[in-house]
Amino acid sequence: MARRIAGPTINWAAIAERVHELERPSYLAFKARSDQYLRRMQANPESFPKLDWAYYKKNVAVAGMVDKFQKEFDALKIPYPEDKYTSAVDNQEKEALAEVKQFIAESNKRIESYQEELAKIKNLLPYEQMTMEDFHDAHPDLALNTKERPTFWPHTEETQLTEEERKNPF
Repeated sequence: MARRIAGPTINWAAIAERVHELERPSYLAFKARSDQYLRRMQANPESFPKLDWAYYKKNVAVAGMVDKFQKEFDALKIPYPEDKYTSAVDNQEKEALAEVKQFIAESNKRIESYQEELAKIKNLLPYEQMTMEDFHDAHPDLALNTKERPTFWPHTEETQLTEEERKNPF
């Protein structure tokens, strides 16, 4: 006979905490369908009801027919399907956990580098108190450098010399 499988219970409250407000109607519809399915499954008995063969032998007029049906019914064995997918799901879970751990480690490294950069920015002088030399020391890639990258007033891109004009000014 078939067996009743007691699967893991679902913590709907923990899932509900993670559902975004825009996704809440979909979540509630999914939960309702899941609950409906669970109620339908639990309404069925765990095993088939026993047949009263004596009742049928007494009330069926054809001799030997009930005995034949009883013999065939008792010989009928419906195998429970084997579980082929649990191991595959477990392997996927292990792979996903490894990926998550790797992502967390990489994220922690990025967080450390961002915190170092943030500490550098916090230790800078406020821009309104900086001199041109202070700005050049803090941001050498952005500061005006009269030897390597001079700019001319009004310091817009259209008014600046091209690389060729810088090499041959005359």
